[in-house]
Amino acid sequence: MGSHVATSSPRRALALERASILLASLEALGALLSGVVASSVALVAFGADSLIEMLSAAVVLSQVRVEVRGESRNPRAEHLAHRALGALFFALALYVALGAGWALLGHHVARENALGVAVALASVLAMPTLAILKRANSRDLGASDLASLARLMGADAAETLLCATLALSTLVGVALAWRHWWWADPVASLLVVYFAAREGREAWRCATP
Repeated sequence: MGSHVATSSPRRALALERASILLASLEALGALLSGVVASSVALVAFGADSLIEMLSAAVVLSQVRVEVRGESRNPRAEHLAHRALGALFFALALYVALGAGWALLGHHVARENALGVAVALASVLAMPTLAILKRANSRDLGASDLASLARLMGADAAETLLCATLALSTLVGVALAWRHWWWADPVASLLVVYFAAREGREAWRCATP
């Protein structure tokens, strides 16, 4: 039973990360395109987060492939992977904070955009499920004595959930902006700053030399 878990957990992780890369790339394309058209800080921030989600999944995928192929694990590569995830979280927090600050100071008003709403709604529905599956897989990896890989998967699950949170805040912000509450769009994007900084700090701490 233990051997089966040890074999199946990394393979399941592979499938989850590949699905994450596909979904995140579609999200990024739709959110960035609609955000530019609508001049929406929240939608552009959401698109940027989707790009980071895609990169995060790619980082984890590269480490999972090592395990699935039965290659020797490289502690330095795992260390750098944790640091890369932490840096991605910090970059997201900084980007969103600067973008929202610029929009608030400039009284920037977003325009209506159906595509952006549709992309954010799809993310709200799909990403929480993916995050739950990743978190469960992280626990399975930990039970298989793959602690470093489990921490990576857990950090990536947090990024996926963060993507869903930002999608929800984007929906709320855009909906309120349609009611002429111009400040709602950038304020909604600020919701992610605290969580991104917290998860970035956690991923950085998980890095092991």
